[in-house]
Amino acid sequence: MDIHGKVVLVAGASSGIGEATAIMFARRGASVMLAGRREELLRAIVEKLRGEGHSAACVTCDVTDEDQVKRMIEATCRTFGRLDYAYNNAGIMSDDVETAEVSSDEFDRVINVNLRSMFLCMKYELRQMLAQGGDGYSIVNCSSIGGLIGMPGRVAYHASKHAVLGMTKCAALEYAARGIRINAVCPATIMTPMVEHMMRTGAITDVIEPMRRVGTPDEVAACVVWLSCQEAGFVTGQGIAVDGGYTAQ
Repeated sequence: MDIHGKVVLVAGASSGIGEATAIMFARRGASVMLAGRREELLRAIVEKLRGEGHSAACVTCDVTDEDQVKRMIEATCRTFGRLDYAYNNAGIMSDDVETAEVSSDEFDRVINVNLRSMFLCMKYELRQMLAQGGDGYSIVNCSSIGGLIGMPGRVAYHASKHAVLGMTKCAALEYAARGIRINAVCPATIMTPMVEHMMRTGAITDVIEPMRRVGTPDEVAACVVWLSCQEAGFVTGQGIAVDGGYTAQ
């Protein structure tokens, strides 16, 4: 997967899948802009990558804020000159609450972070790619197996992740003939800080998947990198499950 010389933006890059994806892109030769809210964590990852001889920078951004998203794209292009690939990874999990008991504020919060942020990132990534002209561009959004199935107690989260897939498909059709491919990854349980916290608090009590294990951030990152590069040049509008076979049951 040849990505040398490509410029990649990873939103939600301070930990977990976003961090693993940014590191994998950088180690395979791309210049990577890491974006997120936690500046200290971002800077630590950038220092690590630069120490290994890779090209990386970071910008703080709340991806629910449209002005900050615009500045994130501007910072990427100011630093590296262009934008070729983007991975939109920011997201939160809602509490385990039945639909009738979910507060409107909590529903809005989850939709704002998990869906509106994806729309804003895509909107300004697409504008930049179109302005550059040419082809070979890629955007990957992070959905979830929650975008493919339902689960009791997760109405806000699953609604947001289903919507990410719908948005991905619509945009993919709009820009397929203009050199921009748009796909999504749909991870199952991946051992990230968020999942570790849910296990400690009992929000996840029994993880059983066909492979009898949870996934790793690197396994999702490898799918994102593949979807981005030209080896996946005929793949667009797809939601790829990275779930150890969970949704095949």
